[in-house]
Amino acid sequence: MKNEIEGVIIDLLKKDAWQLITPGVVYHSMKKRGRCCGCFPNVISIIVDTTERFHRELETPDEKIIPFIQKIRAEHERCETARMIARHNRMRRSAA
Repeated sequence: MKNEIEGVIIDLLKKDAWQLITPGVVYHSMKKRGRCCGCFPNVISIIVDTTERFHRELETPDEKIIPFIQKIRAEHERCETARMIARHNRMRRSAA
């Protein structure tokens, strides 16, 4: 599955090297759905690693890669925060 995800990411980057790729975009390209979204953090890690490797292979200057990778990581952190809040709320509701 990881190789399939990496392949999709590479294909997307070949079309637009600076697009912000999200797990939803990856799964849509694969014609699959993330049911519980529990795998999204792992997919985001693959997106970050693959995107960075793609740009390094293109010999993109660091001053262009670093802010872009930071933007992807920030989106990952935002998603993780939202996921933790949702999990916390579910636990509070089931405890009540």
